[in-house]
Amino acid sequence: ARGQYHLSILVEDTITEPPSTDRVVGLDAGITSLYTLSTGEKITNPRHERTDRERLAKAQRELAKKQKGSRNRAKARLKVAKIHGRIADRRRDYLHKLSTRLVRENQVIAIEDLSVRNMVKNRSLSRAISDASWSEFRSMLEYEADWYGRQVVAIDRFYPSSKTCSVCGAIASEMPLTVREWTCRCGAVHDRDVNAARNILAVGLAVAACGDGVRPPRT
Repeated sequence: ARGQYHLSILVEDTITEPPSTDRVVGLDAGITSLYTLSTGEKITNPRHERTDRERLAKAQRELAKKQKGSRNRAKARLKVAKIHGRIADRRRDYLHKLSTRLVRENQVIAIEDLSVRNMVKNRSLSRAISDASWSEFRSMLEYEADWYGRQVVAIDRFYPSSKTCSVCGAIASEMPLTVREWTCRCGAVHDRDVNAARNILAVGLAVAACGDGVRPPRT
């Protein structure tokens, strides 16, 4: 679509697995931060589509004004395709580097089994969710983990990871998206995303050890 050719070369090779490690991590997907790790680290969301949104909108307006079948329309269409391609390339490169880093550093990676197809039906968040590309990132994690002898565990999407206290296991009655920090009745103060990532890790480890549908016991 953007006038480029890509060459794929298939070769036989043996991937050397990195040494085993006892490090494990849970990931909570988000918009403000692309991912929050159970270690407390927050991965910046580069928002590639938003960065090029003005250029893309201008190119699309110019395309709409061109006469169908004309050479100028073909040139304008190519310009739009190149901007879309640039966004996709930068996003894919960022996700590849992040997934490789997480797979190399951790033996087990716990994530949520998100239903992205349903989530993008929310008009106010659909563009940001599509730009985050959570499904593509999960695919990268899974095949790279298979290469390097690591394990990716997806937990039940309905598990209340944000509302559950990672210290005592109590579940808050309500947790609207506007609440970014909350205090449990046990006195623990939680960052919403870090707490969710820790719960995802705990459930993921339980699932890895005992099978699906298992949740960590409350203390």
